[in-house]
Amino acid sequence: MQLTRFVNAFKRLETPFYFYDLDILDQTLRLYTKITRKYGYHAHYAMKANANPQILEIIHRAGLGADCVSGNEVQLALDLGFDPDTIVFAGVGKTDKEIKMSLQGGIFSFNCESVQEIQVINDLAAQMGKTAGISLRLNPDLDAQTIKQITTGRSKDKFGISGKDLTEALNVVNDCPHVKLLGIHIHIGSQITDMDVFVKLCEKMNTFQKWFEQRNVNLEHINMGGGVAIDYENPLGNPISPFETYFETIHNNLEVRKGQKVHFEPGRSLVAQSGFLISSVLYVKKGQGKEFVILDAGMNDLIRPALYQAKHVMYNITSKAKRKKIYDVVGPVCESSDRFDEFAKLPITERGDLLAICSAGAYGQVMSMRYNQKELAQAYYSPEL
Repeated sequence: MQLTRFVNAFKRLETPFYFYDLDILDQTLRLYTKITRKYGYHAHYAMKANANPQILEIIHRAGLGADCVSGNEVQLALDLGFDPDTIVFAGVGKTDKEIKMSLQGGIFSFNCESVQEIQVINDLAAQMGKTAGISLRLNPDLDAQTIKQITTGRSKDKFGISGKDLTEALNVVNDCPHVKLLGIHIHIGSQITDMDVFVKLCEKMNTFQKWFEQRNVNLEHINMGGGVAIDYENPLGNPISPFETYFETIHNNLEVRKGQKVHFEPGRSLVAQSGFLISSVLYVKKGQGKEFVILDAGMNDLIRPALYQAKHVMYNITSKAKRKKIYDVVGPVCESSDRFDEFAKLPITERGDLLAICSAGAYGQVMSMRYNQKELAQAYYSPEL
């Protein structure tokens, strides 16, 4: 197991902490950028997945832009040296303050999610004597076949402009002299495992493109979002997402116009498998027909299991026992939802053992909080240990 070589170093550190294997991150980025260069595609990393500055600097050096969903993410991208021409700003609830800051920063595009937002951006740009580049985020009414909390492309979801509002949106764009329509954008969700969903997504984008062409609107850019899944069940054996299959699917089904630029917004698939949450066993406690392994890490450090009922593979990286048992692995937070796995099969586990929770590089550290006034977990990196 790749983590065992770090165990002695881990034992010297205060737990819980995040550990990033930068070799995995580097391998993932090299493959991703190799394939996008092959097809001439452009990528903007979805910062919401992980906004650790050291991780962001590595992604920036790999040549990706930034996909942001808040003004603070835009500012962080600018501060870290991302070219403003590679920064896009999405999200259904952009505040005036965030819009003005992004206009001042000269970002490439606002992905607009409502007709009213187009008007607001136009008015704020007019006040500042600027013209804002915008893309229309469209809602294709397509189910991503993923968990409901991270599905974003159905008609009942809050994201994007619906087809019935498209004529109004285009009329508003034409009436707003301080916005420039650059293209259209679709993102339907995250952790998508079925490639047929991406085939349908391409068909939706092809239909939208024809709608604009019928109205003599030439789109310079189309943005296909992200969403390709990672392997949560076998993270060590399969650390890199199926990028070849994903991009081949897009290439074979998306109708790209001459000179048109195609954009993507990868997040989880780039960073998840490089991150691990390392935690110490505080107690092993007998319960009614079960045994609890109580960790010093909790839902305050990694909220996905409590929020999404997500499963993360975990390993006891210090136990020498050959026999395994089923444990209910929980955290110290004062809530019954603070549980990592009710049926974790682990070697005989004792107080002081170290557990590594895998696939924690996305929506782990970035979503951590100080609930119960717990300390925020520190981050460490493979070259340092």
